[in-house]
Amino acid sequence: MIRIYHNPRCRKSREGLEILEASGHSFNIVKYLDEPLTEDQLQQIITLLGIKPIELVRKNEAIWKSDYKGKQLSDKAIISAMVKHPKLIERPIVINGHKAVIGRPPSLISEIL
Repeated sequence: MIRIYHNPRCRKSREGLEILEASGHSFNIVKYLDEPLTEDQLQQIITLLGIKPIELVRKNEAIWKSDYKGKQLSDKAIISAMVKHPKLIERPIVINGHKAVIGRPPSLISEIL
């Protein structure tokens, strides 16, 4: 089953959702701001994406700039920050089986459908 980790207030996330709707595939929507991820779930997503935790952080968010920017943080600390402040998680994230992509640009989503 395809999953999209979605923030309805984000234009790129809405564009990603439109791509999934147009694809004809069935999928689940996870509104991660309403249904916070656990550290284990976030680690699994990061592993599927094949990236380092810092690559999933929205570094322009005010909370990142005020509380974390410029600090030496372990991967575990970065994941904990994203769990505590889900707004820090880049979006949308789409997972299809063992493949995952950050939909920036949203057209990347088509590559894993």
